[in-house]
Amino acid sequence: MSVVHHRYATVRGQQIFYREAGPADAPALVLLHGFPTSSFMFRDLIPMLADGYRVIAPDHLGFGLSDAPAADRFDYTFDALTDLTKGLLDQLGVTRYALYVQDYGAPIGWRLALNDPGAITAIVSQNGNAYDSGFVESFWTTVWDYQRAQTPETEAAVRTALTLEAIKWQYVTGVPDETLVSPDTWNHDYNLVSRPGNDLVQLALFRDYATNPPLYPRVHAYFREHRPPFLAAWGKNDPIFGPAGADAFIEDLPEAEVHLIDGGHFLLESAGEEVGEIIGSFLDKADLKA
Repeated sequence: MSVVHHRYATVRGQQIFYREAGPADAPALVLLHGFPTSSFMFRDLIPMLADGYRVIAPDHLGFGLSDAPAADRFDYTFDALTDLTKGLLDQLGVTRYALYVQDYGAPIGWRLALNDPGAITAIVSQNGNAYDSGFVESFWTTVWDYQRAQTPETEAAVRTALTLEAIKWQYVTGVPDETLVSPDTWNHDYNLVSRPGNDLVQLALFRDYATNPPLYPRVHAYFREHRPPFLAAWGKNDPIFGPAGADAFIEDLPEAEVHLIDGGHFLLESAGEEVGEIIGSFLDKADLKA
């Protein structure tokens, strides 16, 4: 099992925490986490893949152990998070890499691909949406209402996503056996999201998420033109991004692999070994050294 290193880098004046493992000269694999977690979600997956790949998993600004400047001191947008990710990869000398994207990691990954299509060697999406059909309306209505109008009522409604109960809900909903999911997960995320001022960081990103669906036509065109090797490893019971989001990739990438797995939004917590084996097999077939 490969050793995992826990490191910091200063990127454009911000301290970014990242986990890294694997040979420095191996094909690179960049893991991009979602809300409300961090690279902590990859703690078990990284050693599974690092024997054959240089695995890099950063914490986005405002998440995990990276800096979290106040929302009035940093403009939290998905464009800005993408720029910081690209800056980190540049510092590390990573110019070509495969992507694993989940939740918020997806719009960051799509921006990286659109900005530099030749850099991307393969893509794994684990409940990371690129199509309107994947949104589960019962979850997203509250976010959409807040994006349309920031009122005391819509803000109060969307703030419920920052509660311990709601974060636990993300982890256990749709999981066939909830006892497989450690309470460390939702308590870890809740403690970091609850840092003073971090609520305003998260509200800014809820608002800015509205910039992501308008990018989808460009993402679909990128898929059709560049045809990256693609795997959707999807928790089929996800109450946020449903299985229609996984099936939709076939529209533009007919050769994509789609695996609908019995699990929820944070699939690695309940089916990590299965997902790791699927990803390992996919990456080996993609032959990233070519």
